[in-house]
Amino acid sequence: MTATFHDLKDASVFITGGGSGIGAALTAGFVAQGARVAFVDIADASAYAAELAEGSFHAPLFIQCDVTDTAALTGAMDQACAAHGSFKAVVNNAANDQRYALADVTPEDWDAMHAVNLKAYFFSCQKAAQNMAPRGSIVNYASTSYMIGSAALAVYATANAGISGLTRSLARELGPQGIRVNAIAPGWVMTEKQERLWATPESKAAFLDSQCLPKHMMPADLVDPTLFLASDSAAMMTGQMMVVDAGVVTTG
Repeated sequence: MTATFHDLKDASVFITGGGSGIGAALTAGFVAQGARVAFVDIADASAYAAELAEGSFHAPLFIQCDVTDTAALTGAMDQACAAHGSFKAVVNNAANDQRYALADVTPEDWDAMHAVNLKAYFFSCQKAAQNMAPRGSIVNYASTSYMIGSAALAVYATANAGISGLTRSLARELGPQGIRVNAIAPGWVMTEKQERLWATPESKAAFLDSQCLPKHMMPADLVDPTLFLASDSAAMMTGQMMVVDAGVVTTG
């Protein structure tokens, strides 16, 4: 169950990476609000879109897309606007948190990681600003990795620090248009990918000890914070980084 944000009903919402992990939970959350959702993912998520369509107010529109292909990304956003109207909210969620030891990073690795984790965010925001309804909202997904200095995540953390700077700068630039730009920095969320690749019993126990709340975070824990930032309930909130991490990072 999520909170209800009445202004999101029938609203045009675009989500990157919306077919798996946190993104899949976000797609389902906006669909449940009655929003007109379009989402992209590099993998085929048409079956997931069909599943969400059952019993929904509006069937979600899935467009298969590699967000590192800027022309494909902006084309998908144009397609979403044509189908659903100007964006009420754009959520940049697609990311790759591949681990690299410092000595192993190649220029190709660096460019590929920043293409998905930062470049795609910039050009999605650029396109969103051209196609956003009054009182629109951009929500950029970052990570607490750049705040806590996670080992083997230097490339990813650098991009996430860039998302923070991008969010603050665009909040200032787009404010006169009535567009809000905020970011969410999740802690360690136990997605299927994390469980499969990196979440050993030892690492999970150690990270749980670092949290104030003794419960592992799940994708569903990010839905309500994102809905809030997308909605008019956060009408005077912009340029902010919202940390949702069960209490590892302290802010203020």
